[in-house]
Amino acid sequence: MGISFFWSKGFLLNRSFLWLLFICNLLGTIYGYIWYDSQLQWTAVNKPLWTLPFVPDSPTASLFFTMSLLYLLFPITKPTRIANMARVIVEALAVVTSVKYGIWAVSMIVAGAAQGDVLNWTHYMLIVSHLAMAVEALLYVRFMKAGTAAFAVALGWLLINDTVDYTLNVNPWLPDELEDDRTAVELFTYGLSLASFAAAWLAGRFRKS
Repeated sequence: MGISFFWSKGFLLNRSFLWLLFICNLLGTIYGYIWYDSQLQWTAVNKPLWTLPFVPDSPTASLFFTMSLLYLLFPITKPTRIANMARVIVEALAVVTSVKYGIWAVSMIVAGAAQGDVLNWTHYMLIVSHLAMAVEALLYVRFMKAGTAAFAVALGWLLINDTVDYTLNVNPWLPDELEDDRTAVELFTYGLSLASFAAAWLAGRFRKS
């Protein structure tokens, strides 16, 4: 059983495997929002309430991907124009944000460790789960309807999110070791938004192959 099997449409769209992915992503999404509970409470007290949706980046990305799996599990044969537009936007957000925040979280953990942060089992769990976010998004984009225009909308959302995060300081809390590197982190974050758009667009070229 080679790598081609795991890349194949038959394996990736197998309903049992899709349901397994759906459950894992749903549970991960719930855990992610719980993880952000302290920062959400802090933000609600110290920042404008409208900034709250910009706080839990990774679980929101996971939520979009979980929703995208429902489109694969329950395809609509004759969607309305509005339903189809909603689908492509959700799928684009799922792919671009999952790639971006999956890689971002791993990068911050590794960068913090390189500067002396002591890693524990939670860090390694986060590394594995966030890498999985990025990988599954790139694997499934070829079965989605999202295209260049929708990916551009998702990129716009990321850039707005980045701007809110780093102008109002509601970005995901960093390891203490990286607090003196906020400018570098900000530049990396904006750059990763652009790279994630490019990765989604390129991966989407391999439609249903």
